[in-house]
This record gives sequence, structure tokens and C-alpha cells, in this order.
Amino acid sequence: MTYRRSNHSTAGFTLIELLVVIAIIGILIALLLPAVQAAREAARIASCSNNLKQIGMAVHSYHDAKGSFPPGGITQGRCCCTPSGICWTISILPYLEQQALFDRYNSNAYNEAPVNRVVREAYMSVYACPSEEDAQELAIPESGPPSGDWCNTAPVTYRRGSYRCMQGRIRDWRVWDTDENGTEQGYTPYGWRGIMHTVGTNGLTTESFGTVKDGTSNTLMVGELATFSHPSRRTFWACTYASYNSSAASPESVSLLPDYDECAATATHLNFCKRAWGSYHPQGIQFVLGDGAVRFLSRTIDMQLFSGLGSIDGNELVKVP
Repeated sequence: MTYRRSNHSTAGFTLIELLVVIAIIGILIALLLPAVQAAREAARIASCSNNLKQIGMAVHSYHDAKGSFPPGGITQGRCCCTPSGICWTISILPYLEQQALFDRYNSNAYNEAPVNRVVREAYMSVYACPSEEDAQELAIPESGPPSGDWCNTAPVTYRRGSYRCMQGRIRDWRVWDTDENGTEQGYTPYGWRGIMHTVGTNGLTTESFGTVKDGTSNTLMVGELATFSHPSRRTFWACTYASYNSSAASPESVSLLPDYDECAATATHLNFCKRAWGSYHPQGIQFVLGDGAVRFLSRTIDMQLFSGLGSIDGNELVKVP
């Protein structure tokens, strides 16, 4: 039997079939992309949560060694342009396995001094949430001693960060990070102070487990601050001055938006925005409590409840949701 080779080659994809295959692949990619992004954000949230856990453990280790929580910051004088001393983030460096960096810090000089440049410009991955953009960059905070001519000093740069301590509960322009809200003035209830606030000439001293009368499991200690706008108002982890590594619990929900400009457009006082909270996580904002536990708080949380969580002795009957 004789076989003949066919003159017809095997048929391939037609143009229409190829376009259909490409369309199906495009649809599959479109369906998978949100899942991939969600998985990546979940990983970033977990990493951010781990940062806060490490920070909480370091604060507790500091307390074990020193008998008190670290000061939110040391500022000798009222706003504005007051040079600043050590702050909570610098104080706990030895308990974050950063003894070598801590040894570079000169506590006899202000943070703005040239001798402390290495510390204030150091990148600390534990102080940077992976979801926040440009957390590794150096920048100049908007106000305070490093801001320029009106403070009669040259601007200095700081490394950015993502976390701020809870300085306490506020209701107006009076805050817990300068000399304007001391024990002798009575502007704000003394019990509204937070776990880590400014210590200086305002009559305030560092806190301890014993002074957290509202309970460490019901008191916020450290949380996230991120903003899509106004980058000079972001967190600078080693900047003691004013609100750049500390925030407060205010009564207005705009203070929980990750957008400084949007907050400033509607808030009754800019201090609520300067001492705000926020994150790039879609679920809300992560905080570490006084007992070291990490919790997610929704941006829609009742603000009276949130304010109550900011004080250590406000006698508010609140619990973390």
C-alpha cells in the first residue's frame, strides 16, 4: 500500500481564536490581581503588626529596667522653637537590639545638634510600616527647631517613620507635647494624659504601670500615622519637637484620616490634624496597647470611645472594640 503525504499542513489558531484566548487570559489576570494585591497587603499588615509588637515589648523592657515608661519626649519650654532632648523612640533603642546606635546618641546635646545627626538620620525598619510609601527617605519636618529662619537655626533632616506614641487625650489647642499643658495650669484634666507624653518644665513626669489607672489593656500606647498629602507633616521617628513622633486622641473623626490636607479642611483645630493617626491599610489603623497587644481600630470608631482609650486616668468606662 502506498501512502501519500498530505499537501495540507496542520491548521493553527485563527485570528479570532487567538483574540479569544488573549481575552480569557486578560480576564483571569484581572480576577487574580485583586487577590494578589490583597495577599501582599495582608503580608504588609502582618509585618506592620510585628513592628508594633516589637515596639511594645521594647517599651515594657525599658519599664522593667528603669521602673517607668520612657518619656514621650523632653522639651524644656513652651512652643515654639524649643530645642528638644531624648524621646521614646531613642530611649528604647537598646531594647530593639540597637545598642550601637543608642551609644551614638549624645544626651547632653539637643536632637538638632550636629553630634546627633547619625541617630536622627538612621533608618530603622522596625519604625517603618511596609505599607507606607517613602518611609526610608530623609526630609525636613514642617515646623520646630529644624524649620529654618523663624527659629534662627539651619534646617536639619530626619529619617521618616510610621509610628507615634499616644501622648494623651485633648479637646482643643492645648496638647501634651509642649510646656503648655502642665499639672499646674488645669487646662486639660490631669487624668487625660497618656502613657508617653512630654516631660520637661510643665510639671509632668514619666508614667508607670501603677499610674495607668484605666488599665493597660484599655489604653492606647503607640499607633500608626500616615498621610497621602502634606509629607512634611508625616512621622519623623527621632524628632522630639511637637507632634512628629507623638499624637493625641481628639474628639473629631477627621483625625483618623490618612490625609492631612483633608483633615485640615474640616477640623475645628489644626492640632487635631497635626496630632492625628492614619494608615494605608484599608481595614483601619493598628495600635499597640499598654499591655503589649496589637489591635486594629476602624476609622469609623466612636470618637468618644477613642478619646477614652487615649487617657491613662480619665475614669472612662471604655474597652477596646
